[in-house]
Amino acid sequence: MARIAVIGAGTGAMTAAARLAVAGNKVTVYERSASYGGSVGRHEHEGFVFDTGPGLLHLPAVQRDLFVKTGKESLEQCVSLTQVDPAGRHLFADGTAVSLPNASRAGVASALDAALGAGAGERWTGFLERARDAWDRSRRPLLEEPLRADHQVLGRDPYPALKQRRLLRTRQAVTVAEIGAWELADARLAALLDGYALSYGLDPRTAPASAALLPYMEQTFGSWYVLGGMRELARAVYERCVARRVEFVFGAEVVRVVEKDGRAAGVELTGGEVAEADRVVLGVRPHAGLVPGGQVWGADDVPVRAGSLPGRFVVLLSLRGAREADAVHRTVVHSADGAAEQEAVFGGRVAAHPTVAVLRPDDPATRPDEAHEAVTLTATVAPQGPVDWTDPAVRQRFADALVERAGAAVPGLRERILHTEIRTPAETEAETGAEGGAVPPPALAGAQGAYLHPGNLTRLPGLHLAGGWSHPGGGLAHAGMSGTLVAGLVVEGDGFRGSR
Repeated sequence: MARIAVIGAGTGAMTAAARLAVAGNKVTVYERSASYGGSVGRHEHEGFVFDTGPGLLHLPAVQRDLFVKTGKESLEQCVSLTQVDPAGRHLFADGTAVSLPNASRAGVASALDAALGAGAGERWTGFLERARDAWDRSRRPLLEEPLRADHQVLGRDPYPALKQRRLLRTRQAVTVAEIGAWELADARLAALLDGYALSYGLDPRTAPASAALLPYMEQTFGSWYVLGGMRELARAVYERCVARRVEFVFGAEVVRVVEKDGRAAGVELTGGEVAEADRVVLGVRPHAGLVPGGQVWGADDVPVRAGSLPGRFVVLLSLRGAREADAVHRTVVHSADGAAEQEAVFGGRVAAHPTVAVLRPDDPATRPDEAHEAVTLTATVAPQGPVDWTDPAVRQRFADALVERAGAAVPGLRERILHTEIRTPAETEAETGAEGGAVPPPALAGAQGAYLHPGNLTRLPGLHLAGGWSHPGGGLAHAGMSGTLVAGLVVEGDGFRGSR
C-alpha cells in the first residue's frame, strides 16, 4: 500500500484520489480552503442557491466511468442528471434569436435555417462534420492518453479547413475567427462560434481551428444539468472518495513538495509540518515555489503556459416573480462588438459590450418558492491585475452592464432584483489560489503546441499533475480525464497509455 498525498480537492484531484484509493493506496487530500470542489462552488442567500463555477456538464461519460470504476452506485444513483433542452438560446446584435436543440444535428440545422435564413444550417453542419474529423484524429492522444513524449505531433492542427481563395492565393483557416469569416460566412454564425471559444477563455483571433472540437462536443454529446446545482456533482465525488476511505484535511495549505533522494517524498504545510508520502499528486496550478528546483514541467517538456489567462465575472441575482413557463435554461446574449470585446478581454481591459451567459435553471432547489427565481450571469473578463476587480466602482459598473444586457433574456429583470452578489477574478484568486483568478482552458491541438498543458508526469519522480492546469486542461470533463490518467500512471506505471 502506497501513501499518496493529493494537493487540492478540485474535481480532477478528487477523481485521482478515488481511483487511487480503490487500487489499494492510502490517500490523503490536503485542501487550503474549508471545503471540496475547487471552482465548483456554491453561494446561498435567504433560500436562493447559485453555482459559482460551471453551470452545465458536458461529456458526462467521464463522470459515469468514475462512478462505475469506484463503487456499486452509478452516477445517476448519486445525482439527478437532466438534459437541457433547448441546449441554449442565442441573441445576436442584430436582434436575431435562435434556440438550438440539445444533441440534435438535424434540429440545429433546421433552427439555424429558420432563424438566420436558408443555407445557414448547411454551413454549420458542414463545419461540424469537419470538427468531427478533427475529433476522430485527435481524441485519443489529446484527451484519453497521457501526453506523449512526441507531443509535437499535436502541434499540427487536425481541423480539415476548407481551401479558400484569398488575396490571389489559396489559404485555409488556422484560427477560430478565420473559420467564422471564411467558412461560416455569416456574422451571426461567426459570433456563435466565437462565443464557444470565449466561454472557455480562448481568444477567437488566435485560438487554433481545432477549437472546433468544443461546439462539436457540446452539440454531439449534449448539455446536462445536475438538479440542486453543479455543486451536487462535487458533493457526490467527495462522498465517493470518503466511501473509499480517502482522508481529507481542510484548511491545510501546502507550501512545498518535499524531495528526498531525488523523488517526491511528501508535502510541507504552512507552519512547517511535513506529511510523508510515497507519491504526490499536484491538483493545483503548478508554480516554481511549490516544487523543488522548479521542476514543474512534464517529462515531455511542455512548459507551464506563460502570460495572463482570463477569468470569470459572475453576477448572482435573487429575483421576485416566478420563472415563466417557456423560459430557457441558458441564453447567450452576444456582444454588439465582438472584436472590441476580444481586444478588451485579452488586452487587460474592461469590455464595454460583453457577451453574457444567462442561466435560469428550472430547479426548485435553487429558489425559496415558486414565486421567486435564481439567475446567474457570467462573462469572460480580463484577470485580476490588469483590471482591479477589487475596486467597488469597477465591479458595480460592469455588473450593471451585465444586468442591462441580460434584460434581453429575462423580462423585467432589473425591476425584479431583490439581491445581487458579485463575484470576480479577485474572489477566484483568493479562494482557489489561481493567479489573477484565471480559469484554465481545455487543451487544443495545433498552434505548434501552444495550447497544450503540462503532462501528468513531471521531471521529479513520484510527482504527478492532475486537474485543469495539467493535461488535458480545464473544464469538468477534461479535469476528470486528467485525474483518470494520473491514477493509471501511478497504478500501472509510466508506460500507461490510457484505457482502451
